[in-house]
Amino acid sequence: MLSGQRFLQMEGLSNEVPFFIYPYPPEDALAVAAAKKRIKNRLSNAGITVFEINLYDLSVELLRERGVWDRILAIEPGQDKADFREMLQGMLDPQLHIAPVIRDRLAQVDFDIFFLTGIGEVFPHIRSHNVLNNLQSVVKGKPMLMFFPGRYEQSDTLGSSLVLFGRLKDDQYYRAKNILEQEA
Repeated sequence: MLSGQRFLQMEGLSNEVPFFIYPYPPEDALAVAAAKKRIKNRLSNAGITVFEINLYDLSVELLRERGVWDRILAIEPGQDKADFREMLQGMLDPQLHIAPVIRDRLAQVDFDIFFLTGIGEVFPHIRSHNVLNNLQSVVKGKPMLMFFPGRYEQSDTLGSSLVLFGRLKDDQYYRAKNILEQEA
């Protein structure tokens, strides 16, 4: 599927954003990570370049660059969970911090497919629907595949929802397509 011209050329999207979600059972995370490596290698052997950003690794890197990582680690054990979450959500706001860095990184590399990973690891500090909404103006001209530990529920009457870990329903997100339902 990922190596097909239909996917790479983003055909049949009807002017929709080229965002795809690969939902998987959270308990399969290690198997999915291993499969993702094999897929990247196979695509590379076929001359298709995958650029991957892991949101957890990116978040840690951003906090270290700002010089607050050690302070965050020190205050976290004694901090109220809600206050801590709110503090990190401000420091890692998708619109102000995550999307601009991803835009800069994408502009520096030549790639055919963008993989977005680390979704479960950054919850609840970064919400996947917020990231997707803010990447719509950033990821252009290339397909993006987000690896999502949970379900992507789509309904004609209720819209589409990301259900993280199969339990936590995120706000509705309408624009991505389930990669498992796409034609090769």
